[in-house]
Amino acid sequence: MCHQTVGLIARQAEAAGIPTLSMSCARDITAAVNPPRATYLDWPLGHTSGRPHDLEGNTTIMRAVLAAFASIDTPGTIVDLDVPWAADDDWKDRVMRPRPQDPAAPTTATTPAAADDDRVQRFPTPQYQSADDADAAAARHGGSDCTVCAGIDY
Repeated sequence: MCHQTVGLIARQAEAAGIPTLSMSCARDITAAVNPPRATYLDWPLGHTSGRPHDLEGNTTIMRAVLAAFASIDTPGTIVDLDVPWAADDDWKDRVMRPRPQDPAAPTTATTPAAADDDRVQRFPTPQYQSADDADAAAARHGGSDCTVCAGIDY
């Protein structure tokens, strides 16, 4: 779901008396949308709660998020989470490089090798970390559309 939509939903939920907190890896977009409360994790997009299958890391991030949720008292506050993605920031130089159309094509400064591209593949449908998660989602929704995701064009 796009950041703008999440910010609008958060403001509507807050207006109804439901406290919200947005989690983001895109600080500039989050600041522009101005949700009631937010945390920012300086990690590649799509990793707002950590790396897949990293229970310890996910727990660390979620504890920091919950602590921020409890401490934010000024609307529009964004708390920067101090959890590094890597020992240095070299990953930022690679994260937005497009893969060459032809993996056999020569690598240049503008078309790096596919191995240098560490972005996560995007899918047009929801993805789950395990078969158990997929089964639980299917059982929860009974084969019908998720009411939370209604209107999302997968």
